[in-house]
Amino acid sequence: MSLLLTLLAQAASGQQQPPQAPTAIFTANAHLVIVDVTVRDSKTGKPIEGLKPADFTVLEDGKPQKISVFEFQKLAMEPEPPPPPPTLADQKELPEDPKTVITTESPGHIQYHDKRLLVLFFDFTTMGVPEQLRAQDAAINFLNKQITSSDMVAILLNTGVVQVKTDFTADRDQLKSIIEDLPIGDMSDLAALADAGADTEEDTGAAFVADETEFNIFNTDRKLQAIEDAVHMLATLPEKKVLLYISSGINKNGIDNQAQLEASINASVKANVAIYPIDARGLMADPPGGAASTGASRGTGIFNGSVYNSQRASINDSQETLSSLASETGGKLFVDNNDLSMGIVAAQQQFRSYYIVGYYTTNAKEDGRYRRITVKLNSNTAAKIEHRQGYYADKVWGKFNGQEKEQQLQDALSAGNPVTDIPIVLEADYFRITPTAYFVPLSIRVPGSVIALAQKSSGAGETRFDFIGEVIDERKTIVAKVRDFIPVKLGAQDAALLARRNLHYDAGFTLAPGKYRVKFLVRENQTGKMGTFDGHFTVPDLAADSTLLKTSSVVWSSQREPLKAAVGAAERTTRKTNEADPLIVGDEKIVPNISRVFRRAQKMYVTFDVYDARPDPADYRARRVRVGMSLYNQKGAKTFETQPLLLTQMAPTRPEAVPVALQVPLQGIAPGRYTCQIDIVDEVGRKFAFPRVSLIVR
Repeated sequence: MSLLLTLLAQAASGQQQPPQAPTAIFTANAHLVIVDVTVRDSKTGKPIEGLKPADFTVLEDGKPQKISVFEFQKLAMEPEPPPPPPTLADQKELPEDPKTVITTESPGHIQYHDKRLLVLFFDFTTMGVPEQLRAQDAAINFLNKQITSSDMVAILLNTGVVQVKTDFTADRDQLKSIIEDLPIGDMSDLAALADAGADTEEDTGAAFVADETEFNIFNTDRKLQAIEDAVHMLATLPEKKVLLYISSGINKNGIDNQAQLEASINASVKANVAIYPIDARGLMADPPGGAASTGASRGTGIFNGSVYNSQRASINDSQETLSSLASETGGKLFVDNNDLSMGIVAAQQQFRSYYIVGYYTTNAKEDGRYRRITVKLNSNTAAKIEHRQGYYADKVWGKFNGQEKEQQLQDALSAGNPVTDIPIVLEADYFRITPTAYFVPLSIRVPGSVIALAQKSSGAGETRFDFIGEVIDERKTIVAKVRDFIPVKLGAQDAALLARRNLHYDAGFTLAPGKYRVKFLVRENQTGKMGTFDGHFTVPDLAADSTLLKTSSVVWSSQREPLKAAVGAAERTTRKTNEADPLIVGDEKIVPNISRVFRRAQKMYVTFDVYDARPDPADYRARRVRVGMSLYNQKGAKTFETQPLLLTQMAPTRPEAVPVALQVPLQGIAPGRYTCQIDIVDEVGRKFAFPRVSLIVR
């Protein structure tokens, strides 16, 4: 098993960064716990008013807590009539500028009395122009017809960075003005999605990988991170908050980090934020094969239903994460309706009068463990009480001795409250090495922009990393482990450019076919920042299928890095170890391009194995496997095709495997989104395979 930490440079781009929102610092007392309690009559369902702190008993993990914050919030349910037309004097007055920071006087201070706090969060990074317009119209319709006297509305916008367009306000005119001025079209095209800085740096050919800006391409992780950022902005307000997350779904891409979803949910629960996702696509009824904006499908799938099933599965998949956000935070998912304002009203109607109950927990340990909350009425047992069931405590990674640091790592890996201070992306591939065993290389990438270095007088810097991970099979048995402590030292030039670079860590395991869960944790020991990855992958049993041509994972890369370029290593790699790794070719390491984003100035490297091809009758030690590659644009038209390559040689270290290594220059490819298809044909065995992947050329 080879374990390396490699520093990789980022290629530049001519795009400009999206405008940065004003930076705000939010602080809160970590020991103050706020619980929103709804008390209703069990028969009529009406809120019970007039209760006092003495009427409640609050327990945390079974221990009584002293109530320090208490208030009843009485909320109106009837829509407000439209405001009267403005007078001439009103028209001459200049409107007040909106407050672009969520403000609070102090932790635990109830700032909004008898108010319902609604947050309209528009995620433009997920929406095309039609969806952005539909969301804009729905918000304006709600403000015109459905807002009540108890409603205070804040507007947040995600265009690659979370912007507060206005703090909570009841000023309809100001809110409508902000909605009308939303940057329709922003982040709806490829250029904004693939933004990565200025194109002023020298292009070194194979020196490109994605840095943190390119993590925006990873729908699930970056969109969920934006939700978590928005929740942190709202956390200092003790009142109940309703986050209306308006988007076009969050698509999965096979490298999703379940830990980021859990972190966003946990942050929402702790901040008293209920998420109500609204799918801005409305009612979707695409015909089989796609609507007019989609290229026609090929083959018989349009007739036998497989294409339609795939379309429906894709839509359901994009809504699955939204459903998890809603159900785990006390919200509700709104889909398949063209009147999006009904979704806003549905969330509004869910939140009626309630009590704010706050206490300073007697358990001051910042161990990240789950604390269960119980709220009881001392009388009136016929009442129905609703409140959140608990929360995860904060974690503090301060100064610990070696044993304490190790225990912290083990606890963090197994905890239900993952940490995402360091964003992580991971790719798991598979290569067959025996009929029943597969080599599974894991590629893990961390953006250098979140790494702190201990600076030296020469400008150089250094830090140390802990890597800990485990692979769990379907029987919940740990079948593989990783534990590494890697010191990293950078020269002055590399340290200065760290914010525009990535750290790449790789590990490898030998596994049997099956479904697996991988949990990985990275800690940077200069500041104690940590990141958790939690995902799933499958190692197929290629021996079980004899009708199709068998292949390994297809590894897409824009980088072949010399092994000597490693800036840190867990162990000295041996020649025997390198020969067992299909991603090591000679003295170079093939670095997977996890984001599938390439530049025109680069070469695309495509690496995989073809298994069990039939021997050539003229030479039983040879095979006849022909491989080519094609690119299709978004309209389904073929825009690029390589000449077919005939491969005959077998891999010396992997039985019955024909290794494939393609190098494709991209300088003639127009920027855009493509479907890349690999055409693989066993000419003697008359079998074929056509693996596909979506990618971006900039």
